[in-house]
Amino acid sequence: MDGLNNMNLGARRNEDIALDLMKFVADTAGVGRTAVSSAGFSGTAPKSEEHVSQLLELYGRCLKAVEGNGAQKEATR
Repeated sequence: MDGLNNMNLGARRNEDIALDLMKFVADTAGVGRTAVSSAGFSGTAPKSEEHVSQLLELYGRCLKAVEGNGAQKEATR
């Protein structure tokens, strides 16, 4: 029974770490933010579906990095 609990905690922990990493990267890089117009510039605001797609892609990349399924694994082959 303890083995099952530990297995679930490990998987959830990776997901939590990936979510925190995604939040940090998204905030730092401005992924998912709406365009803010400034003096003399008016950009087009991306659609909310594009924001969601960007964030989901970023989360997937973060999860792969946390689990070690990224470039490091490919480099060892």
